[in-house]
This record gives sequence, structure tokens and C-alpha cells, in this order.
Amino acid sequence: MNDKGNGGSQGPFRDTPVFGRKRLKMPGLPKFSGFKLPMTGRKPVALTVAVLIVAAVVYNLLLVYVGPNEYGIKEVQIGVKRGILEKVYETGLHLRIRGMEVMHKFPKDIQIFEMSNYPTPVTRQFRYAKAAHIQTSDGFFVDVDVSILYHIVDPYKVITTLGPGRMFETNGIIPKAEPALKEESLGELSTEEFYNSPLRAEKTLKAKDLLNSQLEPLGIQVTHVLVRYFQYSEEIQKNIEAKKLQDQLVYKNQAEKRAAEEGAKLQKVISEGEALVRVKLQEGDAYQVRRLAERDLYVRKKHAEGDLLVKLAEAKRTDLKNKALEGAGSERLVGLKMADVYKGLDMIILSSDGPQGVNPLDMGDTLRMFEVRKGGRQ
Repeated sequence: MNDKGNGGSQGPFRDTPVFGRKRLKMPGLPKFSGFKLPMTGRKPVALTVAVLIVAAVVYNLLLVYVGPNEYGIKEVQIGVKRGILEKVYETGLHLRIRGMEVMHKFPKDIQIFEMSNYPTPVTRQFRYAKAAHIQTSDGFFVDVDVSILYHIVDPYKVITTLGPGRMFETNGIIPKAEPALKEESLGELSTEEFYNSPLRAEKTLKAKDLLNSQLEPLGIQVTHVLVRYFQYSEEIQKNIEAKKLQDQLVYKNQAEKRAAEEGAKLQKVISEGEALVRVKLQEGDAYQVRRLAERDLYVRKKHAEGDLLVKLAEAKRTDLKNKALEGAGSERLVGLKMADVYKGLDMIILSSDGPQGVNPLDMGDTLRMFEVRKGGRQ
């Protein structure tokens, strides 16, 4: 047979698989067309499918799975011990006969109940209701957005007092949330006190305690009550804002007055301090002048005493010198002085004859000439 028309080849390779434009040649293989399941492979597959079906049936009939964030409470509907069992089933597979027993599941993790007139996509993920409509102590109404965070602590109490499924919200949280916010908590605040954050937080804690006193006997515990937003009617809101602005203006004026008073006190203290500094500086200058005057007086006194001693010494020296000159040694002293006078002369010309002649080698004649020794040459 010729297969040139379809690009094939003749013979037993006519039905072999083709890869791209080339035909894979597999000589020696028998010709076959299509795939047929061998008879010997059908039994294991059928057996596996049967086992899986039986396992699924057994699982649905006899077993139930409790998730990681769930409690399980079993209810026996047909049997000797009918009713709710007190045992709490934790995470894992547990025996449960379908048609005779029911496993009720409750969440373990934190649940959120939102009260808001403006639910967001995040809010819609939880159970929510309208904002709490609370009357203040002075007769006005305010809408308060509140988030209540709680969790189930005793699922047996929950199912026996409130019911299965999400009945813990319908019969537990929802009917008790708004009354608890009104009674002895946020309802005790006046219109203006809603703006007082510490006082509002105190009343919110009181609302949480009141909710816990009502819900803990039912197996539910509230962890937080959060006031996120509150709103009065438009007219009341404007009046409140106007009054708040007026109050803030009053507070501002009072604060400015106190600031001015404190500034005056500060300026007075500064002035007194500066005056005290000036006084102390003047006292220091006066003390310095006084000490300098005392020092100068002491110096002058000591100089005067020294000058007096010097003068006295000089007078004493003069007196002693005069006394010495009056004695026998004065003649020799004068001669020595004259010798000093002559010592500086290289040449002197004197008359050596006659009555005025001078013999420089005759000291006696020289002394008589200067009237140091009485009597001279005749």
C-alpha cells in the first residue's frame, strides 16, 4: 500500500507515531490501532475505587473532624443517653454515627460584634447591627459605633443555654449589648462628657464588666468593648461644636492670662536677680578698691619706713664720717684723697722756687698748703 499521499511509509510502519515531519521507525512491532486496557489491569483499579467509596461512606457515617479553632459538642438524638453530652471535643477526628448523633461546632478564637450605621466591607465579615442609640444623662440622643470582642469559654453552657450554631450571637450578644451600653455606663454621660476620653473609657470598662456579669454564666466572656465613633443629630452637633469653640476660647483666654501672670512673675524674678547681681558686683568692686587702698597704704608705709631707715643710715654715716675727719687720721685721709687726685695727672707744672714753690714730693708741705696741717713754710 502506498502512503505517499499522507507522507507515510509502506509496510508495518504505517501506524507508528510521527514526531514533526519524521516518522519514528519501530521495526518488529505488531500493527495496532487505538489503546485498549488489558483485562488484567481492571481489577486493581476497580478495587481501589471501591475502597475509596467505602472509606468515604464510613467517614461520612461514623467520623467527623473538629478544626483547630473549634470546639465540638456531641448531641445524641437516638440511643440510651439522649441529649447534649458534657464532653468537649478538641481538634481531630471523632466518632459520630450519622442519623443518631450530631457534632455541634463552636469557634474558639475571638469573635467580633459590630454596631455601626456605616458598615464597611471589613465590618460585613462579622455579625453587625445598627449603632447603639443611647440617651445621655441630660436628655439628648447619640448614635455610638461600638465593637465588642468576645470568645466562647464554655461551649457546653453555650449550647444548653443559648442553642447551637450562631445562636450565641442571636440569643446572647445581640440582645444584651445595647442595654449594657445604656445602663450604668455610657448612658450616665452627659452630652459634653462624651468628648471626655478618659471618662468615656471608664464607662466603657463598666459596660464590659456588666456584659461579662450577664454572659459568663452562659459560657461567653467579653474581652474588649471599643467605642470607635459617636454622632449626635446635626443641630445638636452644631450647638455642641459652637459651645466647644466658645469654651476653648474661654480656656484660651484663661491660659493667656495665666501665661501673662507667670510671665510677669518671671520678669520680676529676673529683675530682682539682675539687681542682686549688680549689688553683688558693686560690693565686689568696693571690696576690691578697699583692698587695693589698704595695699597701697601698706606699700607706701613700708616705703616710708625704708626711706626713713635709709636717711637715718645716711645721716649716721655722715655723722660718723665727720667725727672721723675731726680725729688724728683726717690728715692722712686728705693726703690719700690728694694722692688720688694726682693719680690721674700725667704732668703738672708748678713753681718749685720762691715762697709759693711746691715740691710734690714733700707731703708735709703739701698738707700745710691745703691747711690740713697747721704751719707752713715761712
